[in-house]
Amino acid sequence: MASKSKDYGNNSISSIKGADRVRLRPAVIFGSDGIDGCRHSVFEIVSNAVDEAGAGYGNLINVTAYKDLSICVEDFGRGVPLGYNEAEGRYNWELVYCELYAGGKYNVGGEDSSYEFSLGLNGLGAASTQYASEYMQVRSYRDGEMYEMNFKKGCPVGELTATPLTKKDKKTGTTVCWKPDSEVFTDINVGKEYYTTMLDRQAMVNPGVKFVFRWENEDGTFEEHEYYYENGIADYIAAAAGETSLTAPVVWNMQDKGRDCDNRDEYRLKAQIAFCFSNTTHLTEYYHNSSYLEYGGSPDRAVRAAFTYAIDKYLRQTGKYTKSEQKISYADIADCLILIISSFSTQASYENQTKKSITNTFIQESLTNFMKENLELYFREKPLEAEKIASQVLINKRSREEAENTRVSAKKKMTTANDVTNRINKFVSCRSKDPTRRELYIVEGDSALTSVKLGRDAEFQAIIPVRGKTLNCLKSTYKKILESDIIMDLVNAVGCGMELESGHKENKKSPMAFDRSALRWSKIIICTDADEDGYQIRTLLLTLFYRLLPKLVDEGLVFIAESPLYEITCKDETYFAYDEKEKAEITEKLKGAKYTVQRSKGLGENEPEMMWKTTMNPATRRLIQICPDDREATDYIFDTLLGDNLKERKAFIAKNGKFYFGQADV
Repeated sequence: MASKSKDYGNNSISSIKGADRVRLRPAVIFGSDGIDGCRHSVFEIVSNAVDEAGAGYGNLINVTAYKDLSICVEDFGRGVPLGYNEAEGRYNWELVYCELYAGGKYNVGGEDSSYEFSLGLNGLGAASTQYASEYMQVRSYRDGEMYEMNFKKGCPVGELTATPLTKKDKKTGTTVCWKPDSEVFTDINVGKEYYTTMLDRQAMVNPGVKFVFRWENEDGTFEEHEYYYENGIADYIAAAAGETSLTAPVVWNMQDKGRDCDNRDEYRLKAQIAFCFSNTTHLTEYYHNSSYLEYGGSPDRAVRAAFTYAIDKYLRQTGKYTKSEQKISYADIADCLILIISSFSTQASYENQTKKSITNTFIQESLTNFMKENLELYFREKPLEAEKIASQVLINKRSREEAENTRVSAKKKMTTANDVTNRINKFVSCRSKDPTRRELYIVEGDSALTSVKLGRDAEFQAIIPVRGKTLNCLKSTYKKILESDIIMDLVNAVGCGMELESGHKENKKSPMAFDRSALRWSKIIICTDADEDGYQIRTLLLTLFYRLLPKLVDEGLVFIAESPLYEITCKDETYFAYDEKEKAEITEKLKGAKYTVQRSKGLGENEPEMMWKTTMNPATRRLIQICPDDREATDYIFDTLLGDNLKERKAFIAKNGKFYFGQADV
């Protein structure tokens, strides 16, 4: 029986005050207490500078990231007013940097508003970032003076100071320098890639504003990058489409007024929509009040509805569908669509403070209606473009349906027959039916299959050959994986299905879903030659298990069979060395005797007796167990060397390539 807790009375209720409202619960404000939250705290300060530029004050924003992980953001706007606020009876530095839900953006778009549109609407950004900082220095240049206020761990340090500016130094704007606090965030290393991506996006949706980024290297030197788009998203779309686009970029501008429901105030909306179609590239991005909407929300729903409606209508009117053919889906359009929407509104309903999605019903309805009408007009005025779009969308649709049929066929492969030997090409079974004793050897090619078959114990050792190199499962789509006979045969042989990633349309009821109880083997042993081809096949097979069957790795059921590199013969005795060190040790022991050393043959040329002794016999073989202990490091290596992150792969090779240069065939 659980013990009773302490008394719960009137004095049990407490509140978090001051800086602790953020420092103790950063995820509430920033969405995370890790690196994502830290990055959002940086964006909050950048967004204030963007709002000034968007209001027409200043066209340059400087961002500097120092090697000690501190940051400095400088704008050339009006300068944040930090002095005494008679209406509030407090200093503005306190309201802006020490008070949540305080700021100058609550009447955005109003007659007395300082901003027409604003990225920072909630009055949380500057204060929350300050609260989450190890230190922060704010300098505001306005009224011919430099006002300075300093903070440490969420608390003010000293008083507000004002220093007159000389004619030479006279300027306006705000400079904020701070360091995220490692006591608040678990990771404060924001990373160069975040800055470059974020500032490039901000430049794209703020045409005419230049962003200058300075990155301090470990040696104290600085790299400098500029981000500037004269025509905003129109330039970005043209660059993204390149010369391979199916259609020329289209840019639409719209303005509207409306309300989300009858009892809400009317607000203004303006948007720029840029798009084209391509058979090689696809991209959709949404921005609202300069904030990148990772999850889209209202604009995404509008695009899905409008483009699906307009293209389906065109296909029906022009008789492009075959008899009884199902209508297109948005997925068929998205595969060839390059689209960016940058919208601004005087009111915005974000899902949360991280501003990754908006929920405004008026914005969704207005964008939907505008795009429907203009797409229909576009198809009428541009019949050649319409024909290209329709053809490509139908190609995507029919390819998707073909892939779906392939997937269904693959499922049938796994469930048609009960006897695994009848449905897997060249599979060699064993006599035992006891899954706690049975072993499955995965070998490369028919020659190795023959040698292993002759050298095995047929009572409990089964064999499946791999014909050529398997797919790189880390980079391949499920469609390609399901179409691969080699992989499907392997999965069938293992017997327990696949562990599909969350969100994939397969579910627990699918015959492909993972079922640990259906596993047929106590050990799964990868057995390849000890050469470059063998190592590559081994790596690809390990990648297969890490992506499709990670639980088997976690349980220590996947092994690698070591093959000897050298055969050392002395009189009637043969010794096997599995590496250079062992070879040296054996030859040292045989010193003075006559012996021969030769490179071990491939598995396909081994005699049955040798195969049994070196690779198959549980008493003498050498198996390397694939352990889950170093899973994180292994995942990193696999993702780096076999995944899509080309930049990380180049960096890894640049750092570690020197250790293997001597082995290179150059």
